[in-house]
Amino acid sequence: MARFNEIGTAIIPGQGTKLRLLQRNDEFAIKIAGNTGELMNTRLHGSEDALATLACKRIAKHSKAKVLIGGMGMGFTLAAALDSLGDDAEVTVAELVPEVVDWNRGPLGAASGYPLNDSRTKIHLGDVAQLMQQQERAYDAIMLDVDNGPEGLTRKENDWIYSPEGIAQAKSALKPKGILAYWSAGEDPIFTARLRKAGLQVKAETVRAHKPGKGAKHIIWLAW
Repeated sequence: MARFNEIGTAIIPGQGTKLRLLQRNDEFAIKIAGNTGELMNTRLHGSEDALATLACKRIAKHSKAKVLIGGMGMGFTLAAALDSLGDDAEVTVAELVPEVVDWNRGPLGAASGYPLNDSRTKIHLGDVAQLMQQQERAYDAIMLDVDNGPEGLTRKENDWIYSPEGIAQAKSALKPKGILAYWSAGEDPIFTARLRKAGLQVKAETVRAHKPGKGAKHIIWLAW
């Protein structure tokens, strides 16, 4: 079997952690330098798709839907959101690492169908927290996949997203009848309780990393 070759690196701002983009034939993976595990792989994106499809199902009847996605990843959540929304929708992706956007504009983007080329897509180079703090009642859906979940892995600052203050800010950035969606690598009953304490109705969906119905079990929280 062919080996992965490193074709790109990037430093996460404020953290110093290095990301590595690897390629093996038409398969890509992103890893943290010094860590043997993968952050993401183009073969395993079922749960990233589900983050968008489950949330967009809740806003299917909203005209001119405005969506905010925290984390570009490998583009699969963005692609699934665009596939689920109408021609009048607007999807903003907030990505902290500029190189990740560049990778998605390059060869990596073929795996998700180059959703950055869609006219409905907007890119914000920066922290998704900044956008949520600047906006009030702006989005029909906010989808957050900025780390491994409430138990952060890549960046300590991401913990704010899952804090009571972060949840309250996300809630205030939603339009009436909007939906919050959070991706996580695993279950976290404490976070479920935190969402409910914020006055939100919550549904935790178990989804699989690989389609159809295969791979590791991940969690999508839907909160409204």
